[in-house]
Amino acid sequence: MIQTPTLIIDEDKCRANIRAMAEKARRNDVIFRPHFKTHQSHEIGSWFKDEGVDRITTSSLTMAAYFSKAGWKDITVAFPANILEIELINQLAQSIVLNIVVESLETIHGLDNNLKENINIYIKLDLGYHRTGIAPEKEELISEMMEAIDVSQHMTMKGFLGHAGHSYAATNQSEVARVHCESTRLIVETRNKYVEQFPNLLVSVGDTPTCSVIEDFRMVDEIRPGNFVFYDLTQMHIGSCTAPQIAVALACPVVAIHAQRNEIIIYGGGVHFSKDTLDHREYGNIFGLAAEDNGESWGDLLDNVVLRKISQEHGTIQAPSSYIDLINVGDVIKILPVHSCMAADLFSTYHLSSGKVISRLTH
Repeated sequence: MIQTPTLIIDEDKCRANIRAMAEKARRNDVIFRPHFKTHQSHEIGSWFKDEGVDRITTSSLTMAAYFSKAGWKDITVAFPANILEIELINQLAQSIVLNIVVESLETIHGLDNNLKENINIYIKLDLGYHRTGIAPEKEELISEMMEAIDVSQHMTMKGFLGHAGHSYAATNQSEVARVHCESTRLIVETRNKYVEQFPNLLVSVGDTPTCSVIEDFRMVDEIRPGNFVFYDLTQMHIGSCTAPQIAVALACPVVAIHAQRNEIIIYGGGVHFSKDTLDHREYGNIFGLAAEDNGESWGDLLDNVVLRKISQEHGTIQAPSSYIDLINVGDVIKILPVHSCMAADLFSTYHLSSGKVISRLTH
């Protein structure tokens, strides 16, 4: 019985999302290296193994260590290498194929001076998101980095890695397609400049919007989407998924009702949803949308039942009188989140639609 804010995973929807992306990778004959930062769960990781996945991505070395304990032996940490964690890098490299991302000569030299084990290196390119990575036009720097990797005793130049995170700013599939075409062009052209000297360079890309919307990935070697495992309202807004594909909801108890303000107060705030918002086409700025409760899972989105405000523990749902009249204090409302990665990261356990409770990595 749900008594406090609870994150629920619909296993059937989740497995269907995994299966669809794995099949797309097979159709394109590309490596499917899903990013596990969204779910961070051994149990859900095993669902990927059921689809033949044997290589994964994480966003930290700590996460890589967590999944290595579940038998994952080929892991890319798609975050700029932190040389202060060299002890963990060496430790992991003893037992798994460890792929590390760099974007500076300083990091390469720091690794080279302290590595005791062999690792693979991807150079991170900025494909337009402007968060991290080297601009593709900085050919002299890229060449210098590749040469430093090539002469290192413990580093092997693996390829180029990019993340078209600006696809999250898209509001339709055409915009996603434009981001995909431009970001793919940049990384493939960069690889082609060096392929004569390094003939086995791989191109690794992958964000959920492009990997969900685009069908043709034959120009690249590897895709690394992550959020698709759960999806969320942001992905629905972009056009990456439909509402029935969203595999995560937060079940929140009703603690007060203010019918005169058309408001329901739930136990569920920023420490459960995060404070990410979505500028919804119909409802404006929102923190979540309520769905029909059909028992262990949920059904269609409800019209005009919107998580409008949140503070630390409180959430304020705005709803029409016809819905409020059906709600009592002590009821539980299921709400689809704006950003499933951030919401999931706030919980130490997940409740599956089957009733089973599973654990996840906690920091």
